[in-house]
Amino acid sequence: MKKPAVPLLIYDFAQQGSEVAISKGMPGLRIQYFRGPVWAKTPDQLRKQIVDGNNPITKRPVMQELVEKLTQPLTAEEKKMGEIKRDKGPATFTGTPRELQKMFLEKRFTDFLPVILPTEDLVDEMLKATSHKPDEVLGKMNPGSEAGETWTYTVKDAAINAVMAGAKPEYFPVILALGSTGMTAVNVSDNGFMAGAVINGSIRDEIGLNYEIGAVGPYAHANTTIGRAWHLLSINGGNCGKVGTTYMGTIGNAMNLIGIIIAENERDSPFQPLSVRRGFKPGESIVTPFIGWGILSAKNWKANVWGPNMDYPKIAKDIYNTQDMMFGTCIVLSPPIANFIKDAGYDTVEKFTQWVTTPEGGAAAPAPAPKGPGGFGMPGGNVTVVVTGGSNNNYWSIGGMRPSQSVQIDKWR
Repeated sequence: MKKPAVPLLIYDFAQQGSEVAISKGMPGLRIQYFRGPVWAKTPDQLRKQIVDGNNPITKRPVMQELVEKLTQPLTAEEKKMGEIKRDKGPATFTGTPRELQKMFLEKRFTDFLPVILPTEDLVDEMLKATSHKPDEVLGKMNPGSEAGETWTYTVKDAAINAVMAGAKPEYFPVILALGSTGMTAVNVSDNGFMAGAVINGSIRDEIGLNYEIGAVGPYAHANTTIGRAWHLLSINGGNCGKVGTTYMGTIGNAMNLIGIIIAENERDSPFQPLSVRRGFKPGESIVTPFIGWGILSAKNWKANVWGPNMDYPKIAKDIYNTQDMMFGTCIVLSPPIANFIKDAGYDTVEKFTQWVTTPEGGAAAPAPAPKGPGGFGMPGGNVTVVVTGGSNNNYWSIGGMRPSQSVQIDKWR
């Protein structure tokens, strides 16, 4: 259009802004930075802090700089165009174990915890757990920002990260299934999103996933290392988690470390498993990724005041009505609470979730049906129910998490 223009960005995004300019072939792009955030401020605060304020990086007046950037001729350096191509790096590294651990930390190949060094022998052993070729493209992933290029990764890349996470080869088909979705275990958003997954079917017992006491925590090797492998694959295969460019969580989310890997307690649940409700056969090994804020003990909510007579369906409904609906509501029931709900007359999850989402005194909205096996639609609309954990007390969890597309695990054996 031949008119001068300058992007305006909060200064916290300076590194990310530079990365975007490079990726768009304009490394010399002029960008004006100012103090943020913008929303929730009064007009007086906006004028004082932004219009009449200083650029936090240069310490010069924002408006003076902006006028200069709009009116002064471009320098020869600023006129240079062209994208900087990035190199994937060498296929192998050498050194002592201590030197390699230090290098992995410095190059940000890890989650800042020590890793199992991915030697050729260990990677080859991991690859024996699948019939898929090492060089087969498993998926592609973008952290959710123009600053983060979309990276493609192979089955072997996933094996390397699975070894680093300490996963056993028998866990590898689950890790491949998660990697095939292209969903990140850590998102760029400044909201500090988390990711998790629910696993159903025979593979739960086959690889020793925990679905009893402590089911949502890091209390089984399979649950912990599968989540960590997904996170490491997101970092090394998907360009995720780089603070200042592909990760901008204002506060951050501790669940990003290993996510939440939930195996449903199908044995003690009175309801059909999540995978069956999504169109798969009973016993079929399925993984369903989730994204959202996370979950929290339901005891945290004022609506869940303990007493001699507990109306758990009503408590769930009251908490649901206080939830932000960006990710809907995920209700993680322990078996005792699931049975309380069934005994209250809700013998299917669909009946329960439809009642929970019906406004007081209003007519129930029709629940959307799943779009074929593994589809994004869910009976119950904005509510997902999972049953896991022990039966030693009446605790359960609830929060904001939304399911993505479910994937068959056996196809990755």
